[in-house]
Amino acid sequence: MRESRSSRTSVFVIPVLLLVVALGIGLATPGVRAQGSPVPSSTIPGVQAPAADSVATARADSARAAADSAITSATGNRGHGGVLGRIRSSYLGTMYAKGGICMHPLLLCVIVGLVLIIERMWTLWRARIDTRDLMINVVRALRQEGAQGALRVCEGTRGPIAAMLHSGLMRAHRGPEAVEKAIQTAGAIEMAFLERGLLALATISNVAPLLGFLGTVTGMIKAFAAIAAAEQVSAKLVARGIEEALITTAAGLMIAVPVSAFYAYFVLAIDRFVLEMEEASAEVVDELLDIEYRKSTGQS
Repeated sequence: MRESRSSRTSVFVIPVLLLVVALGIGLATPGVRAQGSPVPSSTIPGVQAPAADSVATARADSARAAADSAITSATGNRGHGGVLGRIRSSYLGTMYAKGGICMHPLLLCVIVGLVLIIERMWTLWRARIDTRDLMINVVRALRQEGAQGALRVCEGTRGPIAAMLHSGLMRAHRGPEAVEKAIQTAGAIEMAFLERGLLALATISNVAPLLGFLGTVTGMIKAFAAIAAAEQVSAKLVARGIEEALITTAAGLMIAVPVSAFYAYFVLAIDRFVLEMEEASAEVVDELLDIEYRKSTGQS
């Protein structure tokens, strides 16, 4: 039984999406204070702890700090503890947090682009076969066993070329014209399957730089708003907005460049498949015409 379209879909797409989205939310979420840890009265402005209770207050504060540290070490998801905390405090996590709101759609572009690239590479690798060896076996089976033998050869071979030839040979009893028409129809279906996801990759390569430029605009707006609100202008005052503008621009370009390169590679690989499919279909139809001619002239 030939492989169905639904079984070719990668099962890791949804888990990867959920994992990276959760990572992005974690990167964007600031660390929180452990619940159940009240603020010491000595830290509240205008409130002073009684002198008689200073020793007890110090001990209570130390106990709370130790409890907070234990909770942080146990959960691994607060402050800078755990894997997520280390990622958030890393260089990439810091840049993501500084990039502003436009980093969220850029992260989505990374997720979708990565999943599509992996899925297309896996699909094209699975579709790659030795076409010349397949055609030798198909032609030999046609000459020795007829269409049924060629069908068995195609059923034992994976890939779009074998599937296309299988659809055509199923109608071999109707003549070469019916075979050619069936091969063309099956070839169009297989081509649509090979090209699936390429439009999304092209869209990502175009949208990512635009999102980066949008982040540039919002960052400059923040910088000029800080200048307008301040009485004295300094470099530190506008550095935050300019940094956000540059980070989003760089992120958009870093996403668009590899996605565009993989898109071009996939287009070239599919064009090669198209050429091989056309050659295989023409060879099968010519062989069927030759067999029919020999039968009509009484040649063995």
